[in-house]
Amino acid sequence: MVVKTRKYQMPVGEYVKLAFNNLIKEQWWVMLIYLAICAGYFVVPNLWWVIGASIALVLYILFWLIQFYGISQLEQGKFMFEKLSYEITSQQILIKLNSKQGMPMKWEQIKRAKVGSDYFLLTINKAQLIHLPFKIFNSQNEVKFLETILKRKGFVSE
Repeated sequence: MVVKTRKYQMPVGEYVKLAFNNLIKEQWWVMLIYLAICAGYFVVPNLWWVIGASIALVLYILFWLIQFYGISQLEQGKFMFEKLSYEITSQQILIKLNSKQGMPMKWEQIKRAKVGSDYFLLTINKAQLIHLPFKIFNSQNEVKFLETILKRKGFVSE
């Protein structure tokens, strides 16, 4: 079976939010470093431990937010924010710009997948995501088929 979706354009704000949440889940250990630096206060009681660690954490967060927003402005990342349609099979995902231009993506390139309340989120790397809201599918059967593929591939559990 081939699932053909309607065209969908991911808003930049939605991308930044999803990518940042993905980064936080992937790099949770940064918070441990922050807490370890703050714990320096108990060794040498000085408020600068907390202030310095907080400044570093804020700069780290701003760095990634700027990176994710910057991707939407670069020529190489523009394709992610154009109206795209998808043809999904159990072998690959075909990302189509129009009827003549497309790019196949093998399932092996997908690192993780998440099934949200009204979307699928396929993570390729820190900066590349495929967001598939349920509204772009033509029927509920297509949503169930994609969910079955994700379960078979081991991306989501029962």
